[in-house]
Amino acid sequence: MENQIFQLQYAMDTFYFLVCGALVMWMAAGFAMLEAGLVRAKNTTEILTKNVALFAISCIMYLVVGYELMYGGGIFLSGIEAVDVEQVLKDSAEAGFEGGAVYSGASDFFFQVVFVATAMSIVSGAVAERMKLWAFLAFAVVMTGVIYPIEGAWTWNGDDVFGMYNLGDLGFSDFAGSGIVHMAGAAAALSGVLLLGARKGKYGANGQINAFPGANLPLATLGTFILWMGWFGFNGGSVLKLGDVANAHSVAMVFLNTNAAAAGGAVAALITARMLFGKADLTMLLNGALAGLVAITAEPSTPTALQATLFGAIGGVLVVFSIITLDKLKIDDPVGAISVHGTCGLLGLLLVPLTNDGVTFSGQIIGALTIFVWVFFFSLIVWAVLKAVMGIRVSEEEEYEGVDLTECGMEAYPEFTKGS
Repeated sequence: MENQIFQLQYAMDTFYFLVCGALVMWMAAGFAMLEAGLVRAKNTTEILTKNVALFAISCIMYLVVGYELMYGGGIFLSGIEAVDVEQVLKDSAEAGFEGGAVYSGASDFFFQVVFVATAMSIVSGAVAERMKLWAFLAFAVVMTGVIYPIEGAWTWNGDDVFGMYNLGDLGFSDFAGSGIVHMAGAAAALSGVLLLGARKGKYGANGQINAFPGANLPLATLGTFILWMGWFGFNGGSVLKLGDVANAHSVAMVFLNTNAAAAGGAVAALITARMLFGKADLTMLLNGALAGLVAITAEPSTPTALQATLFGAIGGVLVVFSIITLDKLKIDDPVGAISVHGTCGLLGLLLVPLTNDGVTFSGQIIGALTIFVWVFFFSLIVWAVLKAVMGIRVSEEEEYEGVDLTECGMEAYPEFTKGS
């Protein structure tokens, strides 16, 4: 009877892991729709191409080398060994069913690989409308194969790796990746944006900032709802287990808090935008919801629902001011990715000690600095090499015509753009 219960738990945890991984994979569609809606019509096909291609590259690179670097479990050539049921049952009995999560190694890889793609998706929106497609894809190879897996190893591996300390030993905690995934993606994006420069005409004389409205706000709204939905898998799957009472309750709280933070962020950003601009700014509303989601991702299991809502609201206010500040600094981010994932990713890390007694502010700060410095400077080097070897920015004429035609040879809205 005990063996049957354990096998049921194994099957349930594995299935839950796979379903959550599929939800996170669906976030790729969310990023694609959000970015396609917030760029100008002439750059839509290229941004969609980037999102599909980067997901495929992420899956291949993490399979070939990334998983090995991050967890020391190379599976590209050796594959996943078949489950030795008798041995698993024996180990479980010895551990009294308290030996940790029980699920297939293949499901663990699948859940991890979609996180890698999420980090890379953050970069695509920030460098939109003026970066060469193939330079971006070349960077994706390095980001997903080396940069992300190494910083992930310092945080989620649990062992000392590459001769460095494990950040968890210093009191650092990042439940589902506010820093490890989101801030890392933003750091890579920031380094690329600084080398790339702003879009032509974005910033004028005397500090003038020119708005470049997105071509399809319904698509951007759809993308936000897809991301909101996918985030339940992102945070919920990070519990790692479902097949017992305590973890089932934890999963339910994570879902509840994730949703509450998104709602708090959306409302707070909407009100903030109304106070600053006198209008209900849809793009700020969308980014506010995402800011709340990023902020709660570092620790969605310990706050109360009220705390989660307030944490999300803080993120919603912060993201509005962050977007405004980056524009004043002439850091051109067409979709607000650096503010949503970077600024609010850091916020999420700093909020963790407020509800988790086992985490320290010093540990969170050291962890955040470690992640940012590693990803930013390694990415800066890669971008610089790409700039010297093949160039990373399209010509001024190509940018004016739109990268859809110059990079992909087709337009997303041919009837409309031809007519105009």
